[in-house]
Amino acid sequence: MFRRTKSESPATTSAEVDLSSADQKKGRPTPSRREAEAARKARAKVPRTRKEQAAARKLSRAESSSKMRAAMRNGDERYLPARDQGPVRRFVRDYVDSNFSLLELMLPAMVVLLFFGYSGSTTLAAYANAALPALLLVVIVEGFRLRWKLRKEVTRRFPDRADPSKGITTYALMRALQVRFLRQPKPQVKMGSALPERYR
Repeated sequence: MFRRTKSESPATTSAEVDLSSADQKKGRPTPSRREAEAARKARAKVPRTRKEQAAARKLSRAESSSKMRAAMRNGDERYLPARDQGPVRRFVRDYVDSNFSLLELMLPAMVVLLFFGYSGSTTLAAYANAALPALLLVVIVEGFRLRWKLRKEVTRRFPDRADPSKGITTYALMRALQVRFLRQPKPQVKMGSALPERYR
């Protein structure tokens, strides 16, 4: 009996020493079952193989494209392309959409002229050739008119910006040349409506 007690005593002591050293090495409390489960799920979500990483990138691109398409419809600034972001660009879009311009008629007129030119009729082709320079002149005149009015409005509404009119002429002209229902992002104001004085 004495021998068994003696042999058990050192074993118990070494086990206690191992447990205490393990507690010292760990240095933190044992995580709960919920925490351990959450950590396991988080590790499982991280793509490890090249195939999983490609699938994750594809899913991220699909989500980004979906958000951008929705932003093109509702005008959500967070998911618009970089060229459409910012209060100045939003004002330019609203300004173009709220004012009627002859530039809107240029695309349908060009389609009609092309139809006349390829109709086989020399008379219609002559009319098309005569009308084409007039359309180009309208585009130039309306473009300068739009640029002058828009720069004036932008400078007045955004006085705290260093150069708010930079790059807005091309942006406004390309939007004005599109038919209203084809514009992207979709118009958020009705034609003839008053615009707010401040854009944030």
